[in-house]
Amino acid sequence: MNRTGRAVVYPAPNAPFEVREYPVRDVRAGEVLVRISMSTICRSDIHSYQGRRPNPCPGILGHEIIGVIEQLGDGIREDLRGDSLAPGDRITWTEYFADGPSYYRDVHDMPQKAPGLRKYGHDHVDDDPHFLGGFADYCYILPGTGILKLPDALTDEEATPLNCGVATMISVTEAAEIAVGETVVVQGLGLLGIYGCAIAKSRGAGRVIGLDAVPARRRTAERFGADLTFDVGAASEDDLVSAVRAASLPDGPDVVLEVCGVPSVVPAGVRMLRVGGRYVLGGVINPGSTFELDGHDMIRKWITLKGIHNYHPRHLVQALDFVMANRSRYPFAEIVDSRFGLDELDEAFEKAANHRVLRAAIVP
Repeated sequence: MNRTGRAVVYPAPNAPFEVREYPVRDVRAGEVLVRISMSTICRSDIHSYQGRRPNPCPGILGHEIIGVIEQLGDGIREDLRGDSLAPGDRITWTEYFADGPSYYRDVHDMPQKAPGLRKYGHDHVDDDPHFLGGFADYCYILPGTGILKLPDALTDEEATPLNCGVATMISVTEAAEIAVGETVVVQGLGLLGIYGCAIAKSRGAGRVIGLDAVPARRRTAERFGADLTFDVGAASEDDLVSAVRAASLPDGPDVVLEVCGVPSVVPAGVRMLRVGGRYVLGGVINPGSTFELDGHDMIRKWITLKGIHNYHPRHLVQALDFVMANRSRYPFAEIVDSRFGLDELDEAFEKAANHRVLRAAIVP
């Protein structure tokens, strides 16, 4: 193979993106070369670009990616379900890869916390094989990645968020142990929160309450399973807690999911919960996301607090199954509400960062 491909590189936080070309080599054993069909801008991409979380520079951002197989290396023949893989197949894959022995994977069934784990969209672009992010023509899938073939019926817009937003919320709602008839509160109605509302409903939640300051997001959440929404910018913390508890009879919600990335909301979320309630953190991933809780209250109310980071490969399979089973119930394709070319990444990031679009797609 003797060709090059384009990559949109971010040379430093808050610096303009640069379109560069890098060589595309043949795959090695255990690798797959994919021609990217679509990538979407995750909120964590924005935080990396803004310098709010560490990320190698220069690098290629983007980890919500789908594409078509161009080359398969030796040893790669099946996806996570055992379906055969071949050039021309459209696929998604886990947002991370970790190869080699791992105590956390092998003993605790936590491959997402394996030592040496690396993420797509979080590598230095000068290192071989260069293409390890979504905002480019190509991406190499490296050993230790879970691959999943996509059904032809699924549109690119429905498929691209699967390997981050949807799989993450499958993991978050699983950790919350949502039971039939329970009341679930979702703090933050971006992509994670919208999928969280829909997945909570599919797990049997009797009532789902969404919290966000952006009117368009609240309206969208109501189309994806939220029975009630509150404007967090229109009330004091005490009034918001009281309103949510009053809407969650007899004694407050069973579950609160934090997916807004704002640490200051955590104490209010805990106060909303009933005795024995569960609180799951899924959004406060940036360093320095501190908050203060009273241990006395946590003990007296018998509160369970969990943090969820990344997801198990099975959650990617479940994410696909969830979307396929519910695509006639919820308009998933509408969540990805704008398209940009590789040379329009600055505009796409500006609109995504300022909430002018819900999920921006980058199409090479």
